[in-house]
Amino acid sequence: MPMNRIIRAGAKPALLLFFLLCALQVISAQTLGDNVQKVVQTLFYLQNFYLDTVNVDNLVEGVVSRTIAELDPHSAYIPAKDVRAMNEPLEGNFEGIGIEFSIIQDTLVVISPLAGGPSETLGIAAADRIVAVDDTVIANIGLTNERVFSLLRGPKGTKVRISVVRKGAKEPLTFEIVRDKIPINSLDAAYEALPGIAYIRLTRFAINSMMEFIDAITDNFNQMPTGVILDLRGNSGGYMDVAQQITEQFLEKGKLLVYMEGTHLPRREEHASGKGFFIQTPVVVLIDEGSASASEILAGALQDWDRAIIIGRRSFGKGLVQNAFPLGDGSQIRLTVARYHTPSGRVIQSPYNQGDREGYYRNIIDRYVRGENFSKDSVHFIDSLSYKTLVNKRTVYGGGGIMPDIFVPQDTTGYSSYWSQMIQKGIVTEFMTRYVDGVRSSLSIKYKQFADFNKEYSIPDEVIEEMVIFAQTKDLPRDDHALQISMPLIRIQLKALVARTLFDTSAYVRIINEWRDPAYLKALEVITNWEKYRQEVLQ
Repeated sequence: MPMNRIIRAGAKPALLLFFLLCALQVISAQTLGDNVQKVVQTLFYLQNFYLDTVNVDNLVEGVVSRTIAELDPHSAYIPAKDVRAMNEPLEGNFEGIGIEFSIIQDTLVVISPLAGGPSETLGIAAADRIVAVDDTVIANIGLTNERVFSLLRGPKGTKVRISVVRKGAKEPLTFEIVRDKIPINSLDAAYEALPGIAYIRLTRFAINSMMEFIDAITDNFNQMPTGVILDLRGNSGGYMDVAQQITEQFLEKGKLLVYMEGTHLPRREEHASGKGFFIQTPVVVLIDEGSASASEILAGALQDWDRAIIIGRRSFGKGLVQNAFPLGDGSQIRLTVARYHTPSGRVIQSPYNQGDREGYYRNIIDRYVRGENFSKDSVHFIDSLSYKTLVNKRTVYGGGGIMPDIFVPQDTTGYSSYWSQMIQKGIVTEFMTRYVDGVRSSLSIKYKQFADFNKEYSIPDEVIEEMVIFAQTKDLPRDDHALQISMPLIRIQLKALVARTLFDTSAYVRIINEWRDPAYLKALEVITNWEKYRQEVLQ
């Protein structure tokens, strides 16, 4: 029987590893071949002589997983079942019916149909309760997000029938939905913050991010903005080439964007094409401890060229390059192959010990405990890791994230454990879904435009009181002292949640920003006094 037929027929792992060994011995060093043979022999003995039945697949999974765990904190083994889910947020789409949902009291509730998706086209509405899928009742069965995904997602062109309970309808409504590709937006908000000033918030660098960026400008402005605030707070990265496309919107032709270098990867440089829309436009970039990887490359490049003013707090410090290597069963190894360097030569990656992932990620907590989120003086860099910016020769540092040009401490005004628990326990989401369900029609009639809503609407006192009483039924005791502390924050966050339901995510972000976000307010101050701050900060 030919070898390819043996493999397609599902040969035992030991046999497959034997063929792998044969190939490796031809193309690899003898040491590698010897080690692979050692693993093969061990598996062979276990499967053929061990007292009990051995699941070889599980053993191999464990060996691979533990081996990768001994490397740097960003190399990873991804089982086959998780590969697609890991890629979806960056690929920019998935296939399904297109709804944002929440599970409330074991019932699947539509928060909103996704714009342009098949559910919106058929008239699925916010607050609809999906009670059956293809004649299978799904209410009160211990629903999980994974269960919902398995029922409603599926290949484009396939059909699924759902039964919906809708307020005001006497009988359940039935919809037959043809699944389609559903876009996942990476741009959370875009609006004119001040006349001529564009505010854009990117949550990740996905395949569609550049197009979303361009659409945000063309949809919100009749002419090119006179200033740009790019908010990358909480942006953990994504596709580096997409980040480069957005970075070069602000840099002249030929400017170095980033370079990569590794033991087995020769230095590779990326340069600006010169086709950017905002090469001379004032730009502010917002970052925080949640900004990582591609976000740090963008911020670092613009900082190194003295092109933007960076505002916020020190970024995470992830500057390692991963490549995905597929394995035969559909799983992947995402292996670190190089380090990213900013144009001045800085390494952004924070220090780590191989195999100590827990310690590496605990570092972000240690930074908080040391006071880094609240005081610039708590952030310390090693003098030997100092570099000079490429135009004005300002001192910047490598070896652990991007330090902003203007530090803005974290604002904890209004924080209380009581309000945090109310959010974490899902009480706020459940209560506000019910509340908005009851007032949606009247509010939609009264507030046709976001500007009117933002100016006139406030959460009624009785609604907050109802939420507190509702929280008590969820075993969260009333805390009047905490309520007094958090009340301004509670009012604005609830108002923002209503705005998101009536309008979009951009409305939610705008309300939170404009209320009392110190980094955002500082960005407005800087961008409207650009020449003053450019001379004070960038010179």
